[in-house]
Amino acid sequence: MNDLSLDDRRIGDLITRALQEDLPDGDITTDALIAESLQTRARITAKKSGTVAGASLVQRVFHHIDDSVVVTLLVQDGATVENGNVVIRLEGNARSILTGERVSMNFLQHLSGIATLTAQFCQAIGDSSVTLLDTRKTTPGLRHLEKWAVQLVGGSNHRMSLSDGILIKDNHLDLLREQGTDLAQACRLAKSRVSHEMRVCVEIESLDQIPPALDGQADVILLDNMSLAQISEAVRLINGLALIEVSGGVHLGNVREIAETGIDYISIGSLTHSAPAMDFSLRIDSDVCPA
Repeated sequence: MNDLSLDDRRIGDLITRALQEDLPDGDITTDALIAESLQTRARITAKKSGTVAGASLVQRVFHHIDDSVVVTLLVQDGATVENGNVVIRLEGNARSILTGERVSMNFLQHLSGIATLTAQFCQAIGDSSVTLLDTRKTTPGLRHLEKWAVQLVGGSNHRMSLSDGILIKDNHLDLLREQGTDLAQACRLAKSRVSHEMRVCVEIESLDQIPPALDGQADVILLDNMSLAQISEAVRLINGLALIEVSGGVHLGNVREIAETGIDYISIGSLTHSAPAMDFSLRIDSDVCPA
C-alpha cells in the first residue's frame, strides 16, 4: 500500500485543471456584480454528520486562486463532525471566495462522502483482523484523491493501477483457455514472469476452481460474489495455503459476518464508485465590509 499524500505534485495539476474547467473565461457573474475591492468572511458548514476529507484541499484551491485569502481549518482531515458544525472559515477578497466556492466544495463533498462510507465499513468490521480494500473502480483522474480518502480513515488501497500487481480475472481465464492454458498453468506462468516479491492473485467464481488455483501456487485467491456458506467452505478448502480475498455482494449489513469467516481481505468497489456525497454549504457571513 502506498502512503498517499495531498502534497503530491499531481494534486496541484488536478486543481489547476478543475479551475480551468470551471473558469474558462473567468467568473462572469461575480466579476460583473461584486466590487473588486470588497472583502468578506465566509464559513463552510457540515449539513450532515460524517467524516471530513479534503479540508486541506479546500485550502489549496483558494490559495491557488488568491494566496491572500485566509483559510482557517477548524477540523483536520479524518475528523468526525455533526450536522451544523462549522469546519472551515474564510476571510479575504469576496470575488476570490465566490470564484473558488464550487471547485473547493466539489472536492470536499465527494471525498468526505468516500471517507464517511469507508469509516462506516471499518466500524462494522470492528476488531477483526481483515483488511478493508478499495478497488480501481474510481472516477477517471481522481483515483489518487479517492484512494487517499479511503486510506485516511483506516481503509487500505488495492492496486493503484494495472502496473501494480497480477490479478487474473474471468476474462483473462476465458482468453487463456482459447490459448490452451488452464487456471493452474496461468498462475504458474504469471509467477514466472514477475518479481518474486509481487503477489499473484486469481479471481474465482466457484469452489471447484480452488484446487487448480492452489496447484498453480496462487498467493491470493479472490472469491467473487460467493455466499457466506461458500466463503466458509472456501476457507476450509484453502486451509491457509493462500491468502483469501472476498469481493462482490458486500454491504454494511453483512460485512461483519464475512470478516468473521477467517478471510484476509475484503475489497469493496462502492467505497469509491457509489459513496454518497457529504453535504456542506458555504455561506457569506452577514458582517461584510468593503476594504
